[in-house]
Formats: sequence, C-alpha cells, structure tokens
Amino acid sequence: MKDYFMVVRLINERDRHLARQLVEDNGFIFEEDYDLLFGKFEDGELVATAARDHNVFKMICIRESHRGGACLGELITALIDSCTYTDIRNFFVFTTLENRGTFSHLNFTPLITHGKVCLLEYGHGLANYLQQHSALKRAGNNGAVVVNCNPFTLGHRYLIEEAAAQVDHLYVFVVREDRSLFPFDVRMALVREGTADLDNVLVLDTSDYAVSHVTFPGYFLKQDDDRLQLQMEIDLLLFARHIAPFFGITRRFIGTEPFCRTTRSYSDTMPHILGAAGIQTDQLERTSSNDDPISAFRVRKAFRNEDYEDLRKLVPATTLNFLHSTDGRKLLTTSKKYRRRH
Repeated sequence: MKDYFMVVRLINERDRHLARQLVEDNGFIFEEDYDLLFGKFEDGELVATAARDHNVFKMICIRESHRGGACLGELITALIDSCTYTDIRNFFVFTTLENRGTFSHLNFTPLITHGKVCLLEYGHGLANYLQQHSALKRAGNNGAVVVNCNPFTLGHRYLIEEAAAQVDHLYVFVVREDRSLFPFDVRMALVREGTADLDNVLVLDTSDYAVSHVTFPGYFLKQDDDRLQLQMEIDLLLFARHIAPFFGITRRFIGTEPFCRTTRSYSDTMPHILGAAGIQTDQLERTSSNDDPISAFRVRKAFRNEDYEDLRKLVPATTLNFLHSTDGRKLLTTSKKYRRRH
C-alpha cells in the first residue's frame, strides 16, 4: 500500500533541488524569486510542486502519473491558505491553454487568453479595482499614459501636458509595483503634485493590471519561446480588453525611447495590439535638456551625485522639493547602490 502525504512547505536545500528538478524535467524554468515553495511527496518522491510570489501562483508542476486527480486542488488550497494572515485576497496564475478549464473548476476566472497562454484570477480583484475608480469615469475623447515615474521628471510632465492638450480627459496610470528606488506612495504623490494644474488629468494607480509581475510571467514558457514578446502582448491585451473600455480610452500616449531596448520593443508592439482593439497609439518625441533626452535614469544619477544644479533642469519644483526633504535625503543613501535602468 502506498504511503500518501499532505502538501508541505519545501524549506531545505534538498527539497528545493527536487522541486527544481521536477520543474526543469517538464521543460519549464525554475524561478528563484518566490515567497513560499510547496510540494507533495509520495513514497519519498516529490510528485508535485508549486510556489507563491506575493499574489502570483507559479511553478505549478505535477508528475504526469498524478495529473487529473486531487493533487492540483491540494496545491492551490495550500497556496491560498498561506495568505490567511496577510492582506492578499486575490491571486493570479498563468497556465497553458489546455489547463484553463482545470483552473476554472477551481474558481479561477480567465482574464486574458492569448495564443497558448491564459491568465486567470482567483477572487474579484479586477472588478473591485474598476469599481473603486468608477467615480473617475468621464465621457468624451479620452487618452491614457502609463508611467513609473522613478521619480517624476520634466520629461513626464511634458508627455502628460502634451497628451492632455489632445484629449478631453487624460488618465495617468502610475505603476503600483514597488520595485523602484522611489516607493509607490512617493511616486504617486509626485505625479499628483506635478500635474495638479492640469484640470483634465486624472491620476490613478495600475494595481496589478499593468506593467507588474502579474502581467509579466515567464516560468511556464518553454525556453525556446519568445518570452519577452508574449509578456508584452499579455500586458497590452489586459489594458485593451479591460482597462481601456471601462474608462472609455481610445488613445494611449508614449514617449520615444532612445535608451532601453525592452521599453522600445514594448512601444513597437503597442500599435499592433491596441490598434486591433480600436485604440490609437501616439508617440511623442522625448523632451531634452542640454541636447540630452531627459530620463528618470539621468535624474537618479544626478541625485546620487548630489548635482542639484543639473536636477533643477530635469525635474519640476515639486520633485526637487521632495529631493531636498528629510524623506528625500533618506533615499539618497539608498540611491548610491541603485543601478537599475528603471
């Protein structure tokens, strides 16, 4: 008689190695970036594994001999239960098209199906997000920009001001994900302060639904797939099919990108995906200072070097005031070690 065990946390090096082996043996990519890793053993053999990275369930892998039974449901239950004492209430999973129905039976709702990939959500996060911002809905010719603003620069101000002049209302979506030098609450405040004089600009956060770890998956894609392109398309489809229709957005504005190849590729993909949904992409030339394009990267470099003379040419007064503040000075120390492009 076989000895069955419940789903358990995988915490030691041996168990993590077994999980990696299981994932990679199935042709997937094992990602080290996770909060918790779970597994199920039978007779000492790891037969299933799954991980949670904040509110994203990933690396869900079950040996072929154990598929179709209760194993997947047990993994999902363990992942959800791990959030009992957190404020996380909705979860996401990416899966292949053939597994969409299986997750639907576990109360996941498909958000985007694209090619062989499906993004599903457990809970009512997207519906709640849209409902919470329903007071911002406006009739008319509406546009949008999606920005990180790490921090808010004169380049961002130029893009927003120029875009706002071409539409009745401009929605400025600030990326909520906190993977930048400047925390989300600071970035959000700087955007609000830096655009306060523009009456037709409405500022809101992206939540999990644009340019986040949720809309940029990777582990389950075969290593020879064009992962980056698919990630971009999923993100843009989520915007085109859910965000834009709710707010009546028919135009999306972006700036030219002379530095980052990934961002430039994202911009090149945008007209194809959004255009198919009737959304126009407008690309505006990036503004410059001393013949060099203004970028948040350039601002962070000047901030790191405490070059406030150069900063005056790159950021609005509202951002400069923050950089001089006590909270801004605290970030100065952190900035010395920050080297990311975004």
